Amino acid sequence: MSNVVPPNPARRSERSRQAILAAATELCTEKGYARTTVEAIAARAGVSKKTIYRWWASKGAILLEAITDAVVLTTPFPDTGDLAADLRAQMNGIVRQLANPPLGPAYAGILTEIQYDDELCRAVQEEFVDVRVRAAKIRLLSAVDQGELPTDADLDLAVELFYGPLYYRHTLRRPNHDPERIAQLIDHVLRALGARTVKP
Repeated sequence: MSNVVPPNPARRSERSRQAILAAATELCTEKGYARTTVEAIAARAGVSKKTIYRWWASKGAILLEAITDAVVLTTPFPDTGDLAADLRAQMNGIVRQLANPPLGPAYAGILTEIQYDDELCRAVQEEFVDVRVRAAKIRLLSAVDQGELPTDADLDLAVELFYGPLYYRHTLRRPNHDPERIAQLIDHVLRALGARTVKP
């Protein structure tokens, strides 16, 4: 029978949590994801490795939490009544996050690690991807209610069409779309969905 105790986020000190997240993102920026270690994070944050492992299973889990916190705060889904404008604002925010350290390199490192870390892969899906997809669908449902999108629009597919190109380019280290290209992408997808109007 295993004696390993799973991480318990409920017992975390907020001050220590913030210090650990800051240390992890700083080290990832300075050294890169691969060379960032739990030992180095603990030393910079002024906590023990035991403390970190009591709250997170891996460095990937730490950086995932830092990314999730930052994206939720900086890239909300606005609802001004103009779906195209709201998508432009939100998607450009995502691109800015992915284009710059520490979040861009950290997320690229996490995407590599989930190929062989099933626990981290599950966490990425549940804590980041699924949450963001639900938020996007809520905004699209609002557009349906407002008559901007038809009632039979496939919203799951719509989310993939809007955001897939952004993450594809980030993962393959291709140049990020600029605002003009993002506007063109949104225009194409809205037309494919049968949007009532595509506002300039």
